[in-house]
Amino acid sequence: MEFYQLTLTLLLFFFFTVCASKSDIPIGYRVTVPVPSEFNEGFKGKAFFMEIGNGEPDFRAAVTVEAMNNLKRYSCSLQVFLGDTIVWSSSHFSPFYPSQRCVLELTKGGELLLMGGRRRVGWRTNSSGQGVERFQLLITGNLVLTDAMNNIKWQSFDFPTDVMLWSQVLKASARLTSFSTNSSELNSYSLEVRNNKIALYLNSGSWKYSYWEFGPSRNQNITFAELGSAGLKLFNVRHRKIAQISPSRHEPVRFLALNNKTGNLGLYYYSADKRKFEASYQALNRTCDLPQACKPYSICNTPSNSCTCIEISGSREDLSPSLGSECSKGFPSEFCNASTGPVEMVELNGISSNLRSNNQIYNISKESCSSSCLANCSCVAALYSAGGCFLYGLVSGLKQVDRGDGMSYYLVKVPKGIRNSRRKSRLKNLLLVMGGILDGLVLFVLGGFAFYYFVIRKRRKDSSGNDST
Repeated sequence: MEFYQLTLTLLLFFFFTVCASKSDIPIGYRVTVPVPSEFNEGFKGKAFFMEIGNGEPDFRAAVTVEAMNNLKRYSCSLQVFLGDTIVWSSSHFSPFYPSQRCVLELTKGGELLLMGGRRRVGWRTNSSGQGVERFQLLITGNLVLTDAMNNIKWQSFDFPTDVMLWSQVLKASARLTSFSTNSSELNSYSLEVRNNKIALYLNSGSWKYSYWEFGPSRNQNITFAELGSAGLKLFNVRHRKIAQISPSRHEPVRFLALNNKTGNLGLYYYSADKRKFEASYQALNRTCDLPQACKPYSICNTPSNSCTCIEISGSREDLSPSLGSECSKGFPSEFCNASTGPVEMVELNGISSNLRSNNQIYNISKESCSSSCLANCSCVAALYSAGGCFLYGLVSGLKQVDRGDGMSYYLVKVPKGIRNSRRKSRLKNLLLVMGGILDGLVLFVLGGFAFYYFVIRKRRKDSSGNDST
């Protein structure tokens, strides 16, 4: 009963706030959303209190209470929506789990707070004492706190999440971050502005792997990136455009997003016919080029976009269908553990990785590259390519390549003797099969002999006796 009462309360609050919503609110404003006392899986409650737009869809700001099903708790956040799409959230990096209620308040001191029961603060802008007079939602989707002279004292554009909106600037010190939902580990994707390129990275602990990059010609230096209606523009220190990523369609770009499932980067426009956002550009267009297209210790087969597990056998690799199972079973997760025993590197023929590790060693041989990984406890694989050695802390992003290129070699760390043990196991299975076949042949021969002796010979004897008579 409490769930339905809360839903009705939020619906009534939604109707009131949308009808009375503005693009700005003064100091002293407060909005409260109750938190259910019992956990209701899948529950989402939103209270919209600001709205602005220059065409479909509009930007709206809301206080949101949402059930975190994996934690059995409720999170509270301040969010910006473009239509039904979340384009900014205060809880992107640090979720807030309140009790009893979720309160958004713009204090008289000019600080914006998210609070729970007993005024426990879960998020704040740290803008107190700067002369803030009001809280605004701009036509760009930027949330800002301004003083009496309309000077910006705080803005959401300075705290990017996984979405970049029109007119938003991404400096070299900032990045977009998206937390991966395609892995059981705490991995994240990031779009970062570097000196001579912008690049996509997979971040896993202290390891960092690049899997896509774009840069201006003639090694020009990048100062910042800005999203416009015609795409993502790169500028130098003189604010001159030196490169641009353009969409494939003429519709204006509304936002850029880093997908938390695939790690792909896309430009999105609004389709009025379909009434939803669609991608007009994607950095990676083939499934097997994605950073985690398949599970760890599995390989993406380029023609079919299917995944197969690595299975070490003999002196080469075999591919066996994963069938949704965990391909990492049978491979240790900790190679420095005494129980693991000695290890060795096994070369996988015709296999490469989309990921390029930040742990690189140049001008060494393939044998030295293999030895470097063996000596590193956290290294589980290595890629040797044209005199360069890349060490890996995970086995992921693997795909098939032309076996005849002879330019790169992928090496994976395994317990020593695993090839021989698996070869012996297969040989044992083969011998068992051959033994079974041989036993069957022996039984067949003996059975045929018995049939001949007791049946055919008896019939011939009887037939001979009848002829004599």
